[in-house]
Amino acid sequence: MRYEWLIALRYLRAKRKQTFISVISFISVAGVTLGVAALILVLAIMTGFHDGVRQQILGNIPHVLVQAQDDRARDWPELAERLRQADPRVRAVAPFVSQQVMLLAGDQVTAVNLKGIDADSRVLQQDYQTLDGRSLAELLLQPAGRYPGLVLAADTAATLGVGLGQRVDVIPPDFSLTPFGVIPKIRPFEVVAIARQRGGFLDTYYAYLGLEAASSLIGRTAGQLSGLEIELAGFDQAPAVAAQLQQQLDAGLTVRSWQDLFGSFLAALKLEKLGLFIVLAIIVLVAAFNIGTTLIMVVMEKNKDIAILRSMGASAGSILAIFLFKGLLIGLCGTGLGTALGLTLALKADAIIRGLERSLGVTLFDSAVYGMERFPSQVVPADVLTVMATAMAICLLATLYPALRAARLDPAEALRYE
Repeated sequence: MRYEWLIALRYLRAKRKQTFISVISFISVAGVTLGVAALILVLAIMTGFHDGVRQQILGNIPHVLVQAQDDRARDWPELAERLRQADPRVRAVAPFVSQQVMLLAGDQVTAVNLKGIDADSRVLQQDYQTLDGRSLAELLLQPAGRYPGLVLAADTAATLGVGLGQRVDVIPPDFSLTPFGVIPKIRPFEVVAIARQRGGFLDTYYAYLGLEAASSLIGRTAGQLSGLEIELAGFDQAPAVAAQLQQQLDAGLTVRSWQDLFGSFLAALKLEKLGLFIVLAIIVLVAAFNIGTTLIMVVMEKNKDIAILRSMGASAGSILAIFLFKGLLIGLCGTGLGTALGLTLALKADAIIRGLERSLGVTLFDSAVYGMERFPSQVVPADVLTVMATAMAICLLATLYPALRAARLDPAEALRYE
């Protein structure tokens, strides 16, 4: 071990008359620890919340959406096959039709976007309460009841006051001219599935039918679809795939990724995460000022020791290294302890919240409000490494001035009156 490390370690163990300096060193380590732990914990929670909201959006929203710019009939089956072969990242292509409609149940009315789906739709992969426990695909695509099947979000079902097996009338924006005036067309449907989780971000505004029933309801032929929904291997691949498909398809088709549809909202979440990172990094910065203060006091206290080392042949670089090493040790201790504490809290966040709720008898996280089954916390290794690197950089920067001052000390001036 180089002697600079030995001297730095010795300076960390203060003598009895220098206990105050040791206390400040402990406070510096504690400040870095709390700052790093807070950063890791908050970033993990923000990442978990961000991914939870994104999952809610992507629950029934396609990764990539292909739509025609007009209502002309297109050869959608051939186009769907082209899209399946266009890129290996494309996992499924599902046709759909959609239309704004009114739902009527008793004296309750609500507006939804009615979407007709087929067997390849990602809607069928979500968690629903179904009639008689049967599969959603069977209930929607192979109806055996008096009326075609209809799938509702939990909030929509609550608004209408309906449950499984009950009738809901659908009123499309299509009217019939009779001798008695203009009369809306009303079609009865049976509620065959209701989403299990309330509070979905977009599911409240959607209701689902089988593709054939929806096309019949809104007066479209088999070739007149609203578009195609593309599911990819990963949601982060959507912008690249959408850009590639847009270049390959006809000019009359529009290709949009889910970021194009909801990117501004998710960008706001990212900006909030960045803002919290900057604010909480100030905690580490305050602790770094304590490190700088500690080293300045050590330099003032060790003037004679520094002068003797210089007179014995120690270079200015060695003196600089001694104090840099001391600041590095404080930063390493604080960053290491803070990382361990932050990871522990982040990985056990849901259990900690549940334990506090049981102990205090209060609800700290209502899953129905946020639409998430557990408290969101997701540790991203890149975030942890960024926090550690930022903390170490701040700590090292705080040691520069005291270390440079010690390196520039004139030994003759320091020992003049000794």
